[in-house]
Amino acid sequence: MRQTSHIRAWRSLLPLTAAFLVACSGGSPTTPTTGTDSSDPTCTGTCLSTSTSNLSVADVQRVIAQGVAEAQARGTNATIAVVDRVGNVLAVYRMGDPSTRSVTVTTSPNGDAPISGGLEGIRLPVQAAMVNIDHAAAIAKAVTGAYLSSEGNAFSTRVASQIVQDHFNPGEDLQPAGPLFGVQFSSLACSDLVRSFTGAPGPGPQRTPLGLSADPGGFPLYKNGTVVGGVGVLADGFYTIDKSILDRDIDVDEAIALAATFSYSAPVDRRADRITVDGKVLRFTDVEFAELSADPQSAPGFDTLTAAVGGLVTVPGYTDGVVRDGTVFGQPGSGVRPDGDQNFPGRDAFVLVDEANNLRYPPRAGTDAAIVGGAVLSEAEVRTLLQSALDVANRARAQIRRPVGSQARVTISVVDSQGEILGVARTRDAPLFGTDVSLQKARTAAFMSSSSAASFIATLPDARYLSTTDAAVSVVRSIPLSGYVNALRSFIANPNALADGQVAYTDRAYGNLSRPFFPDGITGANQGPLSKPVGEWSPFSTGMQLDLSMNAVLQHVLFVAGVPGIPDVAPGCAGVQLAADLSSVGQTITGVRLGNGLQIFPGSVPVYRGSTLIGAVGVSGDGIDQDDMVAFMGLHNAGQTLGGAINNAPAEMRADTLLPQGVRLRYVQCPQAPFIDGTDDNVCGGK
Repeated sequence: MRQTSHIRAWRSLLPLTAAFLVACSGGSPTTPTTGTDSSDPTCTGTCLSTSTSNLSVADVQRVIAQGVAEAQARGTNATIAVVDRVGNVLAVYRMGDPSTRSVTVTTSPNGDAPISGGLEGIRLPVQAAMVNIDHAAAIAKAVTGAYLSSEGNAFSTRVASQIVQDHFNPGEDLQPAGPLFGVQFSSLACSDLVRSFTGAPGPGPQRTPLGLSADPGGFPLYKNGTVVGGVGVLADGFYTIDKSILDRDIDVDEAIALAATFSYSAPVDRRADRITVDGKVLRFTDVEFAELSADPQSAPGFDTLTAAVGGLVTVPGYTDGVVRDGTVFGQPGSGVRPDGDQNFPGRDAFVLVDEANNLRYPPRAGTDAAIVGGAVLSEAEVRTLLQSALDVANRARAQIRRPVGSQARVTISVVDSQGEILGVARTRDAPLFGTDVSLQKARTAAFMSSSSAASFIATLPDARYLSTTDAAVSVVRSIPLSGYVNALRSFIANPNALADGQVAYTDRAYGNLSRPFFPDGITGANQGPLSKPVGEWSPFSTGMQLDLSMNAVLQHVLFVAGVPGIPDVAPGCAGVQLAADLSSVGQTITGVRLGNGLQIFPGSVPVYRGSTLIGAVGVSGDGIDQDDMVAFMGLHNAGQTLGGAINNAPAEMRADTLLPQGVRLRYVQCPQAPFIDGTDDNVCGGK
């Protein structure tokens, strides 16, 4: 159970120890004093071009040993996971007897009224089967620390908690939802973009068993100014969130994880508490090195840890219980490498590759000719669209990146009207989380804008909600997904919504309809039609977004936990049938239309030829308004280059023509004075 010390949030942002602020020359840290750490803060976004940094076996062992020492000093057991930058699990170490451990997924660890829905209330292990998800939770935290961070920003799972809740900041009434509201359900194991463990670290981005985590206790790991991975810890028995930042938490998971980062910690100048969003400072950690219970510099070596302390564990689908080296990001083995001007000349682009260094998603033509006929996107148009979006991103000023004035770093995905991937491109050092998210956003815009969304949803099986006790796992509730279609139709007063193709939806518009308050942030207002209501909504129970993928998520969680008879989930997040008695699972819908799920924060636009929907573009990276702008302006500029052959939705079709409950939906929102090389303003206006 967490304890809190009622010290105002700004106190946690006051001076760090002097040694921690030392800027080290030549990438070699000075010897830190007890309880402090020092990393090279001088790399300002250029390290990637020359870096050969990765986590070695010795590094992984040191990270684990430092975490174990802090856990022992606090008189607790912990499960510690270490991953590389693209999410390969390099080791999971579990302290103590697993039969005495349990993990509860909940937003209410302090005894508040529980939420009914989604993943809320799932408790494992089931003692009869001796299954657990402590390792899954630790992996999710480690991946989150790695995926949200870059050479320009260091984000922790505490930052994630701050930016995914129903208000930003959490606990502040009459404030809109967090800027990355919904990102927790990305990089899911069912995604058809992410990779999975095949016996050794390989190309990423890799999947995560619980999506991205908002439970404090996950941090990025750095070497010589370059993010090389992440560490995650589960010790307190709760997989949860921090519902208020008006205090400092004494969080055992976070303290152990911070100790584990010693000598691999984020450069101070790039920590989240040096970055603002909407004028609000982000929170990186509620504990500093000087507040640890043990000196991590004096931690006993990994080889001194006996079986009585704990040991490495096998995690189905993630690790075979062996400590391994991580990949070097930006080189082919990581799955992310420079384009080499092969497809996007002069744009410093990066691409995704497979084990043989072949492009996974080169530009190609749309596959939906049977639906759009001669309007199908051509390969040349896809290439032009990606190049145009890269051009906008390279001019754009990032929101969440240091130093101020840095270029926005993003991933851009283009799909056809049925969600088939037509191309993916990245700018240098774009955060890894945006890879899967950009594709989710593109597919969301194409799906919601189509004339067949309602009929597709009607084919999907009910979402299953589970109940867990010490003795059994059982289904307690089934949710028909068609209920969301009916709710939307009533809400916007259109009985043919999602069936007539007359409204062009972006992720910003879809997100407006997916908030627990409508209008967004107005406490006490009713929920949007695609959200759960108050009492059922939480970051673990969002509504249509989660319910479309719920069965796939549960199948994978039960597989990782070791529940007998449950196989791993296959690629494809929609259409998984989970039997009411959990005796069988199966995928009833094929194809990739929602192959990695839906996303509900901004950064996408549908693509039209005239008034015919032919695809969508999704963007994710260094700021949601920047994401909107890169998608919208990238498409607009590509259309100009191509003589109007492709375009943004006609103005009369855009979702901002809708006024549900007397409140206008938003289509896109572009930043003011967004370009590094000019003073242009209102750049999306009138287009």
